[in-house]
Amino acid sequence: MLLCIWEINEIKSIKNRSSKLKIYKSLIRPIVTYGCEAWKLTNRDEQYLRICERRVLRKIFGPVQNEDGFWRIRMNYELNDIIKNADIVRFIKSKRMAWLGHVMRMEGKRIRKRVLEWKPTGRRNRGRPRKRWIEDIEEDTHIMGIRGWRKLCKERSEWKKITDKAKTHSGL
Repeated sequence: MLLCIWEINEIKSIKNRSSKLKIYKSLIRPIVTYGCEAWKLTNRDEQYLRICERRVLRKIFGPVQNEDGFWRIRMNYELNDIIKNADIVRFIKSKRMAWLGHVMRMEGKRIRKRVLEWKPTGRRNRGRPRKRWIEDIEEDTHIMGIRGWRKLCKERSEWKKITDKAKTHSGL
């Protein structure tokens, strides 16, 4: 993420909190998450993304003054209240689920659909296999309590509700 200190300081100078949040969601987050629909996130990746997001939010919203008159940085729960629990990892998982629904609604001849449904032949290497992209999304749908996601993603409006719910789901 290559944001100039000047750009963040310009955002910091805005007094209205909702304007700062709109700028963050429309400028900074899309830059960081470009192409996230195809990402396979590990726990370490999720941790680094959350750290990056909190660092940017702390820089934008600045410190807060205690009753004692001392200044301190904002706590994680305060930042979660500001963004209403819609952190960057949940945003990425929601975008991946939306992409999955889009691909599942495609015709069977399209390359993206064929790659998603492809079953490789042969043997895998020894050791623990890496988790695949689709397995990661299946785990997310299981956490959200969604059963029969293959049928649900065919209905665009129902799948849209599920992806919107994923943006703020506490388990993701």
